[in-house]
Amino acid sequence: MTTAENKKLVLAHYESFLRQDSDAVRKQLSADYRDNEMPPGTPLGPEAVLKFRSMLHAAFPDLRITIEDIVAEGDRVAVRASWIGTHRGPLPMVPVPARNRPFAFSGMVFWRIRDDKIVERWATIDRLSLQQQLTAEE
Repeated sequence: MTTAENKKLVLAHYESFLRQDSDAVRKQLSADYRDNEMPPGTPLGPEAVLKFRSMLHAAFPDLRITIEDIVAEGDRVAVRASWIGTHRGPLPMVPVPARNRPFAFSGMVFWRIRDDKIVERWATIDRLSLQQQLTAEE
């Protein structure tokens, strides 16, 4: 695939993820897809991503992602993005009750493409900022 096609695939994946289009996500990710940000022992493949997406949607039903930059070279695509939404449901990684509190954070992700599929993801996300926003006293 060309770098332009790789970028198009990654952008389509963000859209499919937010739309909760499970079939599209399964087509975009390889059977051996690895998310290097997930906890140790997370199974390979798209099903773990779909489970994570369901958890995020329950916690942040209005989640929006804005792609700030996207750069590609060879089989890699780098994305800098902003995430915004409202905490309206449980989120296991931040054990506080949902308080309908808005949040915004940013992050950078590297994606690796092989044979027209996304095969790997590395992310650096500002989780501390998210946790501080969701747990701050009123």
